[in-house]
Amino acid sequence: MANLKEVKQRITSVVSTQQITKAMKMVSAAKLRRAQDKIIQMRPYSQKLTQILNNVSAASEGAADIVFAEKREVNKVLIIPVTSDKGLCGAFNSNIIKAVNQAVSEQFAGKEITILPVGKKAFEAFKKRDFALVSDFYQIFSDLNFDTARAAAEYAMNAFVAGEFDQVVLVFNEFKNVATQIVRTEQFLPMAKEENEETTSGAESDYILEPSRAYIIEELVPTSLKIQFYKAVLESNASEHGARMTAMDKATENAGELLKELRLMYNRTRQAAITNEILEIVAGANALGGK
Repeated sequence: MANLKEVKQRITSVVSTQQITKAMKMVSAAKLRRAQDKIIQMRPYSQKLTQILNNVSAASEGAADIVFAEKREVNKVLIIPVTSDKGLCGAFNSNIIKAVNQAVSEQFAGKEITILPVGKKAFEAFKKRDFALVSDFYQIFSDLNFDTARAAAEYAMNAFVAGEFDQVVLVFNEFKNVATQIVRTEQFLPMAKEENEETTSGAESDYILEPSRAYIIEELVPTSLKIQFYKAVLESNASEHGARMTAMDKATENAGELLKELRLMYNRTRQAAITNEILEIVAGANALGGK
């Protein structure tokens, strides 16, 4: 059985850890509120922009003349895993890394793979691998805004148009609620037409396009893609804080359970020590009385 000093030191250590996890939970809760507001505001805008793009494409020749929709034989793939900069958020980062590894071994087996990590955890995980690495954009979360996300999106878009990659894939956590994050593997390029109620209803769309369809498509498509990329980053950001809040809450509860066990052990050890001392005193008194 451990001595009193060792048990007391463990209790002090666990109490300190519990205070840290409780503080981290509160910080994540505050950050989650702001991140959640951003993604909730972004989703309707992103969906409506995509819907407009689909309707404009359906109203005329379609997407065949859109350079970002050009389909090719897939030989070179750019995968963009979106993780966090920090840990202590459960399986948030490991799930993304597992999803990328699974896609590489199954969906893109035999293809030439390049990784564009977003987030320090993705950069640290894939820099040790044999993949070609684009390391210019992994610090997006140090100053998260549309401009920093747009730079990464523009790199992927320009590389696709130049023929450096035949397909670009985003791997990120979609925010559902505080306790649930869903890993998504979505094709970023070539852009895929999303089905919605208006495009699947069979109704014909009649648009008057000014100054021209070509100009509108030229302006609308890049904007839509950049918004889609930024939305994925915001989804991941909100998911990170939700995952960390849940992990720290669970860690705080576990610390509380461990404290109960340690305090019970401390009391038992203390009681055993006192009993031994009493027995020694009684034995000494008996020995003296026998004389």
